[in-house]
Formats: sequence, C-alpha cells, structure tokens
Amino acid sequence: MSDIIFLSNVRLSFPHLAEPQRQINEQTGKERVSYNCEFIMPQDHPGFAQFMQKYGALALEKWKEHAQTVMGMIQGDRKTRCYGRGEEKVNKKTFQPYDGYAGHVFITAGKDSQPQMIQADGQPIDPTNTMAYQQLARKMYGGCRINAAVKPWLQDNKHGRGIRCDLIAVQFAGDDKAFGEGAVDASGMFGQVAGAPVGMFGAAAPMTAPAMPFPPFMMSQ
Repeated sequence: MSDIIFLSNVRLSFPHLAEPQRQINEQTGKERVSYNCEFIMPQDHPGFAQFMQKYGALALEKWKEHAQTVMGMIQGDRKTRCYGRGEEKVNKKTFQPYDGYAGHVFITAGKDSQPQMIQADGQPIDPTNTMAYQQLARKMYGGCRINAAVKPWLQDNKHGRGIRCDLIAVQFAGDDKAFGEGAVDASGMFGQVAGAPVGMFGAAAPMTAPAMPFPPFMMSQ
C-alpha cells in the first residue's frame, strides 16, 4: 500500500497555501509555521476510505495488539486526529457546522514547507519560480475543487499519540461556490436621493451560484 493518498475532486477549506499560517502549539507553547488546509468530501469518497485503511495499517504495525485501544482514544479526542465528521467542525460564533461541512467528512493536512503546486497539464511548478507559484496558490480559494496528495503518519511522543497528515501536493480542479456568508445586501435601508434620476445605472444582471451536489449520509454516527 502506498504511503501517499490521492484525493480527487474534493473541496478546499481554510487554505493557507500562498502564505504560511502561524499558530501557537497548545502543548508546547511554541509557534509553528505551516502551509495547511482542509479537504471536504462525501463520506463514501474512495480517497477517505483509503486514508482510513492506511491509518489502520499504520496503527496495527506500530501499536500491535493495542492498536484498537489507541485508535479508540484518538477517536475520542478531536485534537489528536487530522480527520473528522463535518458536524465536528463547528463555528464558535454560530454554533453550526462551517459552510460545506455538514453531512461530509474532512481531512486536515499541513507541512512546514510549501506543497507542490501542480498545473492543469499535470506538471509541477518550479518552486524557485515564486511568481508562478503564488499565482496558482492564490487561485485556490475556500470552496473550490481540488485534487490533492497527502501522507498520513502517526504521532507517538511525549506530547501524546495521534494521527497526522502531511500536505504533499495540490492541483486546482475547478470552481465551485465560495465558502462564507457572501455579500450582504443593505439596499433596503436606503431611499432615493432627491433629484436623482431613477435607475440611472440600469438593472444589474442576476447572478446564480453553481449547483453543489449534496451526497446522502453514508456512514453510521
């Protein structure tokens, strides 16, 4: 079984690809700088099944007869695993799952170094070509479609046990509805300015968001 898992046509979320994210590690108190993002997919996505299969194989190899017990402990602590059900990803302001997560699963991946940027023709961008790298990285927004390569690995050190995931490579796979609340329409709060001609700029063409397929709930709670 390959160590690399390919995730095809998944949605990108919380991307930190053009610029790294700076976070304080709660366990060590040290700052960590990493390029990271999350991938959202249906619960029956073949890439997620391969990821979980690889996780199980790694756990059995490392923890032997204790694998099931350790995996159960990891499952019970969201901070020790890089995957989860969409309903676990809750917005602390609205107390609802973040946009696009409900009914799906997700994988969080990151690395200290920049991931490979793969062009539409399948060729990687030369990492020394900073301008081209940044241009493609900034094209990848939260909600777009992505192909990605990730590598799961087990944490087992003084800070605890867990399942983590390296971000190896990403490829833009297509546009989709951007995550977020969208533009706020405040026009109802305004009246007509005295003396101004009516509709001086004309009516704007209506905009429609692309349809987003919503897969059925495929896994047990």
